Amino acid sequence: MKCRVCKGKAAIKIRRHNAAFCPEHFTEHAIRQVEKAIKDFDMIKPGDRLLLGVSGGKDSLALWDILTKLGYGVDGVYLELGIGGVDDHAYSDVSRRYCETFASNRGLKLEIVDLSTRYGFTIPEAATQTKRVPCSVCGLSKRYILNQAALDGKYDALVMGHNLDDEAATLMGNVLQWNTEYIGRQHPVLSASKDGLIRKVKPLIRLAERETAAYCVLNGIDYEVEECPMVEGNTGIKMKEWLNELEDRAPGAKHRFLFGYLERVSDRFATEQPELTICQSCGQPTTGATCAFCRLEIRMKS
Repeated sequence: MKCRVCKGKAAIKIRRHNAAFCPEHFTEHAIRQVEKAIKDFDMIKPGDRLLLGVSGGKDSLALWDILTKLGYGVDGVYLELGIGGVDDHAYSDVSRRYCETFASNRGLKLEIVDLSTRYGFTIPEAATQTKRVPCSVCGLSKRYILNQAALDGKYDALVMGHNLDDEAATLMGNVLQWNTEYIGRQHPVLSASKDGLIRKVKPLIRLAERETAAYCVLNGIDYEVEECPMVEGNTGIKMKEWLNELEDRAPGAKHRFLFGYLERVSDRFATEQPELTICQSCGQPTTGATCAFCRLEIRMKS
């Protein structure tokens, strides 16, 4: 297997591109894919201050590295969620250390937000007390805290590490349920609102999960390889498994599915954004008197 560019020994084959690359030219390929996504969807404006939510996993750390190489000034924020693990593997602690090491080695700014210290509870505690699926509580908390961190830091955009697999799985889940409201909202750029929602961008949308992992390995980026121990019940995992089976039989299926939607039919599902008001407790935008996170916080204190 030879590299498409230099004809040297290839390190990875990407079937949907019918191409193989050596480490150097795969890195260039990955960077070009991110650069193309940013350009095609007009994700980042000149002078934007960018905040990247980092988890210690392959996607967010690969993205931080790529954006830095492209010349963007990007700060990171890590959310300490208090998630433990198995066999003495403290998931949140290990993940945080990967982020800290990455940032320290490159002289990058990293903010740590500890959920327990700042809000008085952890994700495991919230999931147990509310009897909700952990991923539901986690997603709610992440969205709130990331938006607040971006507001506090006066950033222009929140950069998310969602890759091709993530977005295709989300779309498939919503299509299977015909959640047209959610389908209509899915896009690589989620616009800011005058009420205080920060613009969100997803530059990894052209790279698959396997490719971000390869990027980290080939570029010497250490990351958390263990799956979150609280992932049970996450329907997105099943969607990814189905899409992987389809991809094995029809290389490029994930890309065609997601980008076919984005380029051909997304406008048909476009819906008006719900009218937002200001949460009476925290001041963040919400559709009701009190936002979902503040209601969770109140419940955890009761």
